[in-house]
Amino acid sequence: MEKFELKILINKKPTDIQIKNLQDCFAEMPMDEILGGLYFAKNRWKAKDAGVLKVGRKSIIKKEVHSITAEQAQWRLKNWKMMIANYRRLGYSYPTISRIKNLLLDLSKKKPR
Repeated sequence: MEKFELKILINKKPTDIQIKNLQDCFAEMPMDEILGGLYFAKNRWKAKDAGVLKVGRKSIIKKEVHSITAEQAQWRLKNWKMMIANYRRLGYSYPTISRIKNLLLDLSKKKPR
């Protein structure tokens, strides 16, 4: 197996542990996998830096149905086409919207206190 030396310019001095971890990754993993992971990390970092990184699906769903009453859930279900348009405008995926609808159905079946 041939060995190559790679020289990288970075802004901040890495710790000894970070250098060791990088060396382990480059020794154990294929180059395509390393580049794929770096590409993903770079895109995630760009989205985070731009402020468009979406929060996880579970927290989106919790946010949408957190304090909704049975009557509010029924209203949203009656006006579901309008709700879908609003959710799509917010950037929610169809699976996320479907999960929200299922929780709204459960909430609408509960009797008010």
